[in-house]
Amino acid sequence: MNKKLLPQNKNINEVLINRELSWLSFNERVLEESIDLSNPLFERVKFLSIAGTNLDEFFMVRVAGLFNQIKDNYDQLSADGLTPEQQLKYVVLKTKDLLHKQNEAYIKIKKELIAEKIYIYKISDLDKKSHEYLRKYFLDNIYPIITPTAIDPSHPFPFIPNKGEAVLMKFNINSIEELNIIVVIPKSLPKFIPLPKLNKTDRYVLIEDIICSFAEEIFTDYKLISSVQFKIIRDSDIEIDDEAEDLVRYFEKALKKRRRGNIVKLEVLANSDPELIDFLTETLEVKQDHVYQVEGLVGIQNIIQVCERKDSNLTFKKFRPREVERLKEFDNKFFSAIKSKDFVVHHPFETFDVVIQFLQAAAKDPKVIAIKQTLYRTTPDSPIVKALILASENGKVVTAVIEIKARFDEAANIELSRRLEKSGVQIVYGFAKYKTHAKASLVLRKEGKKTQTYVHLGTGNYHPVNARIYTDLSLFSSNAELARDVEKFFNFVTAYAKPKKLEKIFLSPINVRSFFVNSINNEIENAKAGKPAGIWAKMNSLVDPEIIKLLYQASNAGVKINLSVRGVCCLRPGVKNLSENIIVKSIIGRFLEHSRIYCFANSYPMPARENRVYISSADLMPRNLDRRVELIIPIDNKTVHEQILDQIMLANFKDNSESWYLKSDGNYYKEKSENSFSAHSYFMQNPSLSGRGKSALKLKPKNLKLVE
Repeated sequence: MNKKLLPQNKNINEVLINRELSWLSFNERVLEESIDLSNPLFERVKFLSIAGTNLDEFFMVRVAGLFNQIKDNYDQLSADGLTPEQQLKYVVLKTKDLLHKQNEAYIKIKKELIAEKIYIYKISDLDKKSHEYLRKYFLDNIYPIITPTAIDPSHPFPFIPNKGEAVLMKFNINSIEELNIIVVIPKSLPKFIPLPKLNKTDRYVLIEDIICSFAEEIFTDYKLISSVQFKIIRDSDIEIDDEAEDLVRYFEKALKKRRRGNIVKLEVLANSDPELIDFLTETLEVKQDHVYQVEGLVGIQNIIQVCERKDSNLTFKKFRPREVERLKEFDNKFFSAIKSKDFVVHHPFETFDVVIQFLQAAAKDPKVIAIKQTLYRTTPDSPIVKALILASENGKVVTAVIEIKARFDEAANIELSRRLEKSGVQIVYGFAKYKTHAKASLVLRKEGKKTQTYVHLGTGNYHPVNARIYTDLSLFSSNAELARDVEKFFNFVTAYAKPKKLEKIFLSPINVRSFFVNSINNEIENAKAGKPAGIWAKMNSLVDPEIIKLLYQASNAGVKINLSVRGVCCLRPGVKNLSENIIVKSIIGRFLEHSRIYCFANSYPMPARENRVYISSADLMPRNLDRRVELIIPIDNKTVHEQILDQIMLANFKDNSESWYLKSDGNYYKEKSENSFSAHSYFMQNPSLSGRGKSALKLKPKNLKLVE
């Protein structure tokens, strides 16, 4: 972030970075990937699209929250000392700066697309034949679907849903009278309309250009004077009523209301008719400060539509996830392999299919008597859901804990729950007050006179599509103590049976916060006693003020702290007498860093077998520690411990290829090095320790050189 955009306020808590501005910095790092020439062209287009989608969702939730705070005269300051008004001011400034960079990226990418014979044309630049083709396309495919609406006393301004795009046109009638007509662009139509290929050239025209160019085909007595294309982003957050008697019905009503949320962002094409822009802002009651003019493309996330060509030179080299060799050694007999010892599967470098196959095996195995499963996000056609249905049809007791409060997946999860319920699966929605974010699967199997429990515990969702690009960990175990804890976790979620004693795991909102407080304090005491002290952690977000304060105390006590935080980080590293012993990095690359790992020295130099290592579904945010159901899982098995600490964490910290380092002023920078090391490339090329079977590990980066 530019220093001029940094908050300048005497009330600001200088020890914390504002959460909203930190998120915008994260999206800026994503955007930077779109101009990084080391990424193939189509991958850069994808990053540009993702940055646009991210920004929309940020406004739908976070900025909408600021709007509501201002509306309700909320006077509590943020953790960094800003009022809602001040936060919104800086968010607007940073967003407009970000949109300018987005436009620059779009211009660069357009030029490179041309070099690959992929053109985005204006109709005015096309030959007569192409022009006539688009005219016919408009009359056959667009005109029958759109509903042009005149704006006058008898025709009110039409409702435009969240993320809806439209074209507002000004027409002249008989050279005297003017009329405004709006066309809401149906989401069923593509943004980029393809033309027939010409000399192996891919050609596209924007749908709004087509509508404006052929509007006079509809309004034969009118003359088009000017137009403006725009997009609306609405408040899409859902307030949770803790006392709602029927959560499903409550969310169904709330989802309908979401479509009509207040407008929090009006995106318009720059250099459009100012009178039309003024008309829009007045009609939609949007303040000028919240009108965002984009010079390149309204709805930038749709740019991905031009990446249809099958060309391996334009995408990342195809990567096929490795099979888990340990399972092969047991002839893919899951229960035998798990019972022999714990193992971790590292996605997406190792196939997520093992999780699916685990549940499929449980569904078919006549000895399996019961399955319990959490589902936060998944796909409509999820093979995991199919496995649960099959298990129920095979007479097993199946319980699915479905979180219908999973943001933007509420409707999908409601539909999912009904499908499962029809097949006989017992559906539990968890708590009204808390989101169940933990990732757990439990299988009960009769083995002789004994009932053996097998568990799968993960850091990511049971989502087979996301699992191809998200880095996550899957732990398979038959450990009796761990199994008993997971059983207590399910009883807590399904029957509010608060566990009095947990043997291994930590469970929020019960004791995860105290776990982190005690673990950090233990490192502080060790440092003060002259013992080795250190913290290595990997997460998506670091926001919680109490935890950050403790990390500062640990740094001042001499604890060496290395943090890999992909997204939001409110901690300021490298501040004298505050955080001199803290290093923060963010890896943005081919895969989305998603796994949560927490490691503590425990009075031994890191890395060592005696260090305490945990995996988790929880980030270090107030919501994860206090308002969600999350799990912290200790890693005890020697090989798994070594894999996570000596392999995954070391490789992440050694990475200097896709890493951004956080400075104390809130800005990020990329370290340039002649000896480039990519964690993602390393994991793609080398087998994991616990799942490798008898295969040898080719590379094991034990000597990690930390950035000073």
